[in-house]
Amino acid sequence: MAARDTIYAIGDIHGCRDHLERLLDQVKPDLSRHRLVFIGDYVDRGPDSRGVIDYILNLQKTFPPENIICLMGNHERMFLDYLRGVEERFFLINGGANTLASYRDIDWLAWPRRLPPAHDQFLHGLQLFYATEAYIFVHGGLRPGVPLAVQEEEDLLWIRDEFILAAADFGKRVIFGHTPFPKPLVQPNKIGIDTGAVYGNRLTCVKLPDEKFFWVT
Repeated sequence: MAARDTIYAIGDIHGCRDHLERLLDQVKPDLSRHRLVFIGDYVDRGPDSRGVIDYILNLQKTFPPENIICLMGNHERMFLDYLRGVEERFFLINGGANTLASYRDIDWLAWPRRLPPAHDQFLHGLQLFYATEAYIFVHGGLRPGVPLAVQEEEDLLWIRDEFILAAADFGKRVIFGHTPFPKPLVQPNKIGIDTGAVYGNRLTCVKLPDEKFFWVT
C-alpha cells in the first residue's frame, strides 16, 4: 500500500484543542505523505474553538494543504449563519456562546460581525464531503438511495437515524461524525467516529484502511 493511500480521520472536536493536540501527538501521522481528514464540528460547546481553528490552520501552513482535508459540520453552518444574523439564538443555545467567548478580542455587538480573515476563509472553504476510491467522508451522513452528487446539504450535515440505521450500500464505506457514540460505530457500510470528547468521553482518530483506532480522553 502506498503511503498516499493512508488516511487518518478525526471526529468532532468541539473546541477541545487540548484533546486534538494530544491525539495527534499520539498518532504522529506523516502529513508530508499521509492525508488527514477532519470530519467537522471544530467549534461550539468546548473551551477553545478559536484555538482549534488556529491549530488546524497551522497544520495547513506546515504541510501540503491537499493533505489536510477539512469538512463542514452542522456547527460550522450554524456559526456562519450567526455571523450573517440568521438563527442567532439557535447557535447560542447549541454551544455557540462558548465559541464567541473564545474570540476575546471581537465585539460581537458590532455590525457587521467579522472574524479574523484566516478564520473567515477557513469556514467558507470547508467541504461538504470528501470521496476517495474506497471511502466517503461526511459529517452527518448520507440519505439512502440518493446519489452522492445530489445529496442535500441538510442531510450531509444533519441526518441521523435514516442514515445510521440504514443497511444500504452507499457504494463506498462512509466515515462520519455528528452522532456521538461511547466507542466508534463500526458497520460494513459505515464507521462513526464522533465519540463525544466534549461530553467527557473520547476524541477518536481512525487510520484507514487499517481500521486502527486511536483516542484520548
